[in-house]
Amino acid sequence: MTAAQIVALVIFIAMFILIVLDKIERQWITLVCGLLTLVFVFGLCMHSTDAIVKTLNINSIFKPDFWYVSGQAEESTSGINWATIIFIAGMMVMVEGMAKAGFFRWLCMELAKMVNYKPIPLFITFMVLSAVLSMFIDSITVILFLAAVTVELAKLLKFNPVPMILSEIFCANLGGSATMCGDPPNIIIGTSIGYSFFDFLTHTGLMAGISLVVIIIYFYFVYRKAISKNAGKVDYSSLPEPKTAITDMKYFVLSCVIFACAVVLLVTHAMTGLTVAFIGVFVALFTLICFFKHIGELLRKVDYKTLLFFIGLFMVVGGLEQTGILEKIASFIGYVSGGNIKIMVAIIIWVSAVASAFIDNIPFAATMIPVIKSLSSTAGVSLDTLAWTLSMGTDIGGSATPIGASANVVGTSVAAKNGHPIGWGKYCKTAAPATLIVITISMIFIFFVYC
Repeated sequence: MTAAQIVALVIFIAMFILIVLDKIERQWITLVCGLLTLVFVFGLCMHSTDAIVKTLNINSIFKPDFWYVSGQAEESTSGINWATIIFIAGMMVMVEGMAKAGFFRWLCMELAKMVNYKPIPLFITFMVLSAVLSMFIDSITVILFLAAVTVELAKLLKFNPVPMILSEIFCANLGGSATMCGDPPNIIIGTSIGYSFFDFLTHTGLMAGISLVVIIIYFYFVYRKAISKNAGKVDYSSLPEPKTAITDMKYFVLSCVIFACAVVLLVTHAMTGLTVAFIGVFVALFTLICFFKHIGELLRKVDYKTLLFFIGLFMVVGGLEQTGILEKIASFIGYVSGGNIKIMVAIIIWVSAVASAFIDNIPFAATMIPVIKSLSSTAGVSLDTLAWTLSMGTDIGGSATPIGASANVVGTSVAAKNGHPIGWGKYCKTAAPATLIVITISMIFIFFVYC
């Protein structure tokens, strides 16, 4: 290995260890490691200005095809994936507007009323709701509101909210795997390779849909006794009306219109040629115009820490890519598999799942994209097959432990703040088997459909 490769690898490993230890805010970890990559790997070791320019990738923002693509979408260049960052930022602004109007709380209360507040139907409904919402909205936001409403309903209906929160977390990650905008790893995969919303929906979406049916049945048999323990002992007439959750009707209607526009643009962007970066900017501007009086509040609530985390992460991964380390990893997987596509799929999906259970699935997905690209070109394997495999492995593998995905951390934190701490044992007891079930279903599906 060259000096540049050794330094890039040391920086990458140090970044991962620091992220797992969780002693320093993760955006500072990736930004500092990204800066070290630019200075030591590209500057001192490689003496390459071109590598720095390619990794920062700022010029891509000013190209017409960054905003509009005519014909077949092209793969993005290496380095910082600005399309992912701009899209996520735009969706964050939209979600804050919807939350300001009380959309999420109203939706949860309305569905609870539709099932007459009965615990078991409510349990199943909230699992489906978690999966469906996470197809279009970041799973972190979905769980933040779902868990809070679940705790509130649990107090009124006198049931233990932990089983519902755990099942909602898993279904949010599962629903997020179904579409391009549902989970950060999918956003990165889609913008890096040029997939559309519909591409994900017809491939990973089909796997997620089959798995969701199985998982609902699984969680029903695991938790039905705990959920229905105090059924029939509550006076439902004392429960608040769903409309009380709406803070402002005008903003509520506007937020619904904005959300509908976002969904339509995402579903049709392969036909219109509008990129996800354009959609992100459009949705954000539409929201800020509609919520003009609250612009400052909405912008302050945007999760800038996550956006900075992505920027630093892409720089560090750029170091691995520019030094050729990722090509070596791809060659190793190709060598171990002997060119057998089924063995490749098995390696990628299980390694992705196990790794994502203990480390953040976002950096792992970002790291593996150049690997599967290289593997596809050298081994002659369809990139699509490897991409869907990576997507399911990273999205679902993160569900196995409390730290595997951001939605897990948020959901367990909400439960703990309300007096329902969820330890590793309680979490993994049901989530780990559910993860094994979905990964097995996905692998078998890929074997039969793509291999």
